[in-house]
Amino acid sequence: MNPKSLIRLRMSASDAHYGGNLVDGAHMLGIFGDVATELLIIQDGDEGLFCAYDNVEFLAPVYAGDYIEATGEITHVGNTSRKMVFEAKKVIAPRPDISPSAADVLPEPIVVCRASGTCVTPKQCQRKNK
Repeated sequence: MNPKSLIRLRMSASDAHYGGNLVDGAHMLGIFGDVATELLIIQDGDEGLFCAYDNVEFLAPVYAGDYIEATGEITHVGNTSRKMVFEAKKVIAPRPDISPSAADVLPEPIVVCRASGTCVTPKQCQRKNK
């Protein structure tokens, strides 16, 4: 069975990069990098290296105050390469129209980003599954 990972975090005001508290898409890729690191540690006992994304889709905006749930899964294990897929969903959204601290759990999560890529764990760094 291939390892899976889940990270949930809240976008803060310091994550907002554009007007209207919009968070830049690159922030989702940084989160996917953290998911990939966890997957490599589970798989190999080492953080490995992220080599490349081969596909990235930004599907919906992310704002400060949103809660994002990012998941990842290793889909293929080679000699040193590990192919992975990632998905980020908005699961809670702020409701500043009601009050500064109001928020709603979304009835259906909104997929905000999907990506796939390849990581490498050098053979000499692989401590598991030898």
